Amino acid sequence: MAQINPHINFNGNAEEAFTFYQLVFGGEFTKLIRFKELAGEDFPVSEKEENKIMHISLAIGKNSLLMGNDVPEIMGKTNEQENRSKIVIHTASKEEADHLFHGLSAGGQIEGPIGDGPWGTYFGCFRDKYGIEWIVEFDPAV
Repeated sequence: MAQINPHINFNGNAEEAFTFYQLVFGGEFTKLIRFKELAGEDFPVSEKEENKIMHISLAIGKNSLLMGNDVPEIMGKTNEQENRSKIVIHTASKEEADHLFHGLSAGGQIEGPIGDGPWGTYFGCFRDKYGIEWIVEFDPAV
């Protein structure tokens, strides 16, 4: 069966964002590569960007990864206020949904408060303090 793991671009604050996500989700970083680790003649890296994140992965649960990186300045800025799609988290309980919703939305903007939705699920959505859009949902029928 196919598996989907979201990947998010940041403008130099990927490490800060992923440290925040790790506090909320728990889990361990399965990979953390800085640009300086890949620097060489074929891939020059400026001193300003050498400690930025080339790739980071956070294990969430048994089978999921949240991945991301900092976009090098030579590639332009990522528009952090655009609609980059939403990351959907399906939880095993209302308590887990509340924990993740309140943890991840801290300092962000709530778009739809968490609560019972008209389609029978416990649901909420928000943009976190890094501009990433999330949906948290618990479906008691699953």
